[in-house]
Amino acid sequence: MEEITRADHLAIRVILLPKDTNEHGTIFGGVILSYIDLAGGVEARRNTDHPLVTVALREVIFKQPVYVGDIISFYTSTRRLGRTSITVRIRVEAQRHHNPLEIAMVTTAEAVFVAIDEQGRPVPLS
Repeated sequence: MEEITRADHLAIRVILLPKDTNEHGTIFGGVILSYIDLAGGVEARRNTDHPLVTVALREVIFKQPVYVGDIISFYTSTRRLGRTSITVRIRVEAQRHHNPLEIAMVTTAEAVFVAIDEQGRPVPLS
């Protein structure tokens, strides 16, 4: 496995809406997890032309809530290239709707993707 360090890239930026909230008025963690998976996939695609599947999301701990109207940015970097797998780090930040100068660190995560062939079997990254 090749350990690498690359600069963070802005993979996705979204504004979350009332439909994404829970009964406490904050954004569902599952909504953010979905965007983490998408952002990680954007980064992983920089490393291969093969289709990719997510095989792991590692320890996502939410440090700050996300509110309706916040602009959420998902920054990614490739951490490791294996024979068939790509490990991506995802950093999530919220620019507060009520104070655009406030940036809250929401969470970080690590996602592992595997390159697959047409039959869904792992293939070398190439």
